[in-house]
Amino acid sequence: METILVLGGTGKTGRRIVRRLKAADRPVRTASRSNGDTVFDLDDPTTWAQALDGVAAVYLMEPNLRTDVDHQARMPRLVAEAVAAGVHRLVLLSAHGIGDADESHPLKIAEQAVRSCGVDWTILRPDWFSQNFSESSWLPGVLDGALSLPTGDGRTPFVDAEDIAEVAAASLTEDRHSGQIYQLTGPRAISFGEAAALISEATGRTVRHIDIAPEAFVEHWAAVGVPADVARLLSDLLVAVRDGRGSAVSDGVERALGHPARRFEDYVTETAAAGHWN
Repeated sequence: METILVLGGTGKTGRRIVRRLKAADRPVRTASRSNGDTVFDLDDPTTWAQALDGVAAVYLMEPNLRTDVDHQARMPRLVAEAVAAGVHRLVLLSAHGIGDADESHPLKIAEQAVRSCGVDWTILRPDWFSQNFSESSWLPGVLDGALSLPTGDGRTPFVDAEDIAEVAAASLTEDRHSGQIYQLTGPRAISFGEAAALISEATGRTVRHIDIAPEAFVEHWAAVGVPADVARLLSDLLVAVRDGRGSAVSDGVERALGHPARRFEDYVTETAAAGHWN
């Protein structure tokens, strides 16, 4: 059976994809800078060949959105090397709104490289992850009881990382997903205030959403070490939600899997029961 390579195989989506592939008895290789089956660094092309050796399908992501990085030298080159090494299926983790993004956007560059690669491809464009509240940048705010983001009363259909992983695993193993671009969202749009209220109810303690100025958001994240250009990009995305330009609900999960997307309420209930917000 052909080996599947999962970049970022220990990360938020990667480890969930790997779990599904292993459960289906698919040979899978995890690649990351550390803790993976093989060392892989997108900034170091000398690490690519070993990771790609004997691989038939690859889950790709572009983790670095900084403007001072030569993105043309990264994903397009990796895609070309993967195809030359015999890979015949690529699944790319992109993001909501990239179809309308400027041609210089790192994820737009990655999408174009995949779509023109000459082998089977699938692109995933998820909305904001539900797991951002429990596994990454929004978790400290939830634990402190004050989630400070420039989103106002704007609404967005948070998507569960479990759904993203299930779509990715299917796309890596099933021919019918070739050439598809899946917009992945939850089943309904909610505000950050409503999300905080649901977490409060599930955990039994108060979590509030506080709308802050975009400048304050950028200053805070720059102060804790996030590159200023990345902080500004994140701020712009959050302000788009506040301004009513959050993504519309999509049927991408159901179209890919044949069942509805997971509800945010179910994510909250399970995450609280698992103790992640203790």
